[in-house]
Order: sequence, then structure tokens, then C-alpha cells
Amino acid sequence: MAGYQPPYTITPQILSRVVDVGELLGRWAAHAEHSSVLLRKENRIRTIQASLAIEHNSLSTQQVTAIMEGKRVLAPQKDIQEVRNAILTYEQLPAWKSHRLDDVLKAHQTLMLGLVDAPGHLRTGNVGVYRHNQLIHMAPPAGQLSRLMSDLLNWLKETDIHPLIASSIFHYEFEFIHPFADGNGRMGRLWQTLILSQWRPELAWLPVETLIHNQQQDYYRILGECDRASDCTAFIGFMLDKLAEALSEGIDTQLSSHNPRPQAK
Repeated sequence: MAGYQPPYTITPQILSRVVDVGELLGRWAAHAEHSSVLLRKENRIRTIQASLAIEHNSLSTQQVTAIMEGKRVLAPQKDIQEVRNAILTYEQLPAWKSHRLDDVLKAHQTLMLGLVDAPGHLRTGNVGVYRHNQLIHMAPPAGQLSRLMSDLLNWLKETDIHPLIASSIFHYEFEFIHPFADGNGRMGRLWQTLILSQWRPELAWLPVETLIHNQQQDYYRILGECDRASDCTAFIGFMLDKLAEALSEGIDTQLSSHNPRPQAK
């Protein structure tokens, strides 16, 4: 095991939720293997639209679809660039290893190209996270980033904890460290998807970001609670809940697509 250990507690509730998610995953995966290319594309579009909407991107799923299909969209250029970058980034997901810093940097470079001054580089200045003009999180100093990221990635590589839990811990720790000047939120969500997809490849297509977007106030509130507690147990529970909800929704979608309602005569 790696020397560094993120602060968390595996509660009976978390263990029970892991079992629940595992059962839902089994049901969802049985259908996902035979999912149409169209359904996977729709899920990817929902993922991209929701993750960017959390960061105040204004584009709809219809507009994201149009960009993916190479059509012109009337929208702020920055929003269009964010979508184009995200499409490319998610396409490259299978090529990356979740424990490699080089791959974290490559992903950030693709995701933030043309949007920030130094995409693909750890921040060199200190940053804080603000909500409604109030400081809610002061990230660690820039001089500590190399050590913190090395510790976190080594932990991820060596840990034998269940990937459902490990991916949620990584997501929280990444947001706490805030290694980049911008793009940390979408990178953290992307990397949790990568970690999960390296365990179960079909999870690359689960649009859990949609559930986070719909409950983003809770997402930020729980991140803040974990900061104050110096413990990410609550965030693990939150993400397991969102994964369960996304899987349940996915199962319903699969069943409805396989059993369409008969048309009224």
C-alpha cells in the first residue's frame, strides 16, 4: 500500500450502497452490452452537456448533438469550444491510465485548449473557490501540487479498495487539491468516469453527470462539508447515490427502448 491515505471511513451504509450499485450495474450491464450506438452517443452527449452546464456552459443537448455532427451552432464561441474540447477528451478516454500524471495533464490540455493560458500544466499560483462572491475553499499552495498529486496518484495505483469507493475518493481529493487554474470540476468528474471505466468498460457511457447537474447545489454543499470535516465519507455516499440513480435511470431507458409502447390505433 502507498504511504499516503486520504481521510475517509467505510461505514455500513457505504458498504450497503456498494452492494446496491453492484446489483444495479449487473442489470444495466446485461443490456448495455447490446446497447445501440445511438443510445451510447445519446449518453455521451448528456454527459458532456451536464458536466459543462455545471460550469455555466449554456449549450443544450440539441446543440451539443449538432456540434458532434459537425453542424453550425449559434452560441458563444467559448461555449462551443468547451463542447468541442470535451467531445475530443471523452473520445480519448480509453487511451489513458488513471494513475499517470502525464495522462492527467494530457487530458487537461485537450479539455481546456483555447480556454486557458497554460492547458496541461499544473497551476503556478494560489487559487480559491468562490460561490456568490464568498470564499468556500482555499486550495493548497502551488508549491505543494507536485507532491500532493504524486501522493494521490500513487494511492490510486496501489489501493485495493473497491473502485466505486476509490473513484469517489479520488474525485473529492482532486477537487480539494484543485491542481489547475481552471477546469478542475470537469476534470474531476472525467477522471472518476475513467477510473470506473477501467474497472467496468461500460461505465464510460453512464451519464452520472446529469444527476450531479440536477443536484449541483447538494454536490457543492457536500464538498464543502467534507472540507470542513477533513473527511470525504459524505462525498463517497453522495456519489454512490448518484451512480445508483444513474443506473436505475439507465435501466428504465433500456427497457423502454427494447419494449416501445404500442401506438394507438
